[in-house]
Amino acid sequence: MKLAYVTTYNVLNSSTWPKHQVGLCGAGYYIAENLQNQSISLDYINSFKKNYALITRAKWSFYRSLLKKDYYRWAEPLVLKDYADQISQLLSNLNTDIVLCPENAVPISYLECKQPIVLWTDSTIAALIDSYSYLSNLCSETKRNIYDLEKSAFDRCKLVIFSSEWAAQTAIDIYGINPSKVKVVPWGANLECDRTINDIQNIVESRPSKLCKLLFFGTQWQRKGGDIALAVAKELNSIGLPTELTVIGCEPPIPNEIIPNYVKFLGFIDKYTKEGTETINKLLAKSHFLILPSQAETYGHVFCEANSFGVPCLATNIGGIPTVIKDNLNGKTFSLYANISEYAIYIASLMTNYSEYKRLAISSFNEYQSRLNWFIAGQTFKQILTQLI
Repeated sequence: MKLAYVTTYNVLNSSTWPKHQVGLCGAGYYIAENLQNQSISLDYINSFKKNYALITRAKWSFYRSLLKKDYYRWAEPLVLKDYADQISQLLSNLNTDIVLCPENAVPISYLECKQPIVLWTDSTIAALIDSYSYLSNLCSETKRNIYDLEKSAFDRCKLVIFSSEWAAQTAIDIYGINPSKVKVVPWGANLECDRTINDIQNIVESRPSKLCKLLFFGTQWQRKGGDIALAVAKELNSIGLPTELTVIGCEPPIPNEIIPNYVKFLGFIDKYTKEGTETINKLLAKSHFLILPSQAETYGHVFCEANSFGVPCLATNIGGIPTVIKDNLNGKTFSLYANISEYAIYIASLMTNYSEYKRLAISSFNEYQSRLNWFIAGQTFKQILTQLI
């Protein structure tokens, strides 16, 4: 089997990945790696020429200067049709069975080709409007363009595969996609893992039973629920359970002089560097829980990554999260409007009954091994693709 692997970024060069799509780009990298490990050949198609700069620059200036709104060239039909032409020309020189796009619908939205087109993504873009910061101040033209490009792409696709049930259902609801061509295949962890169950048992046993270590991992404090995580740490300490909260990815949202001594802000750590990976691995191994009460979330690779260290996850039951986190198997999800005490009571009960915590930690690793890793995702995906040829 040979695939044309279409992306707007260079999959093999993390320095070129858009900052607001690092998780999606990381998925693109691991999808490629695992498909190749399963003897699927890939021809990479990316790094398109960016034409129509004068037109899109003029529109950007108009909307930004006069209307104080965001306009995005990546949703502009002229740009997308030009991308499609460039892809078609490259495809004409390749002998491929399937065109696969592992990001969003942008590069394939107007693509005409003889090969079946497959999209594997974590969400429609339309479902994120007004929930994600970069999509919260859009001009009406860009909103229309986003709808049109996604509708066009979904109509062209032979299969549309999402990483969660939520994403699949929102796509069906918004665009009326035929459910028969929609599949759900969860993604894996964007960190390498060669740990065995014996490794995890040793890691879990090494965690202290009288001190609770919480880890918050996100670059957007508000959207990822940083205020809630901080309040939970405060509540646990106030009820007599010594608790530390370590924050990766965010700068302190409050003045340094009033940050509690049980909270540590470590700033951004790049997990796609050797040093960053080592630091993150050490922090995960030492943590009792990952706490990420996101206010909006398409999926969350970090939950899979935490599970790969036997770390249960605490999050909200929104977006794609319930596909990843199953209550009392690899963590627990809470209502978006849950009281802080609900988180605290759940954590304290497990830390008090520490044998139950250890059971949950081991179960979390089992969930990673059985369904939340890229090898399983790649196997499932390959089985689906073979039905198209």
